[in-house]
Amino acid sequence: MTVTRDDIAEAARRIAGKAVETPLLESPLLNDRLGCRVLVKAEALQRTGSFKFRGAYNRISRLGPDELGRGVVAYSSGNHAQGVAAAARLMGAKAVIVVPKDIPEIKRRNTEAWGAELAFYDRMSEDRVAVAEAIAAEKGAVIVPPFDDYRVIAGQGTIGLEIVAQARALGAEPDAVLIPCGGGGLTAGIATAVKAELPSCRIFMVEPEGFDDTARSLAAGRRLANEPGPGTLCDALTAQMPGELTFPINRALTEGALTVADATVCEGVYAASTEFKLVLEPSGAIGLAGLLSGALGEAFDPGGKTVAVVASGGNVDPGTYAEALRTGAARAGV
Repeated sequence: MTVTRDDIAEAARRIAGKAVETPLLESPLLNDRLGCRVLVKAEALQRTGSFKFRGAYNRISRLGPDELGRGVVAYSSGNHAQGVAAAARLMGAKAVIVVPKDIPEIKRRNTEAWGAELAFYDRMSEDRVAVAEAIAAEKGAVIVPPFDDYRVIAGQGTIGLEIVAQARALGAEPDAVLIPCGGGGLTAGIATAVKAELPSCRIFMVEPEGFDDTARSLAAGRRLANEPGPGTLCDALTAQMPGELTFPINRALTEGALTVADATVCEGVYAASTEFKLVLEPSGAIGLAGLLSGALGEAFDPGGKTVAVVASGGNVDPGTYAEALRTGAARAGV
């Protein structure tokens, strides 16, 4: 079993009227500076502030009355938490979300505001999946994974259909797409959709330094985990390893994964603010950073091409955002 374009088209019908069809933004001045046409898919403007609502709603809306009555359980660093909480609320189901103790405040607060119950775990000493499974077993609830679920993947893939349609409405077709990558569900969905429409389009994942498990896994031909070590500003991209379902899809459909340092990610945060008037969390800006830094140019020459960039989320604490802007401005020479 895998995800098909038809699955994604069905997901698009299911989420219509619930999810936002986010805009595809363009900055002529940035185009001039980079020598290519840059189209930014602004998923920070999605319901709950990230793309995660799409997959969560496509999964939860398919549950039967008995399953909804028993509720759902999810595990997340924050964005999937909000997506599941919002989708569960719309479907009248209770949600328990397993989140790290160091979850960003804005993500904690918003998840609770959607009505979910939070269960905290320690990133260094506890397995969030095991914690979620224990809660689900106790409550008889349904687990909604953040990326390793075909219906979640199909929901995220609706972004790919929108990118192609919106680009064509602007008189363009993407030659490449840059996608933030954690567990790989966003990439798997978008790559499936875009490749079905534009087989020659090149798909690139972008990961933070220290969490380059997908790049290393692709090189090794098997899934590898991240080693314990320093954290990253990109808190939404800290999955331990590529998904069991997502990895073979991404290995087949993408060109590979780029790796970007946190300081470089700040350049993406700054550019999103100045060029597109868009507030992005570091994880959401990493794709733009991959283009600005020249990392893409090492694998694909964007000169004269059209490059779509997925700006995946905007849930960032004010202090983190301010510091990222300062660092990005300094690196930009402002």
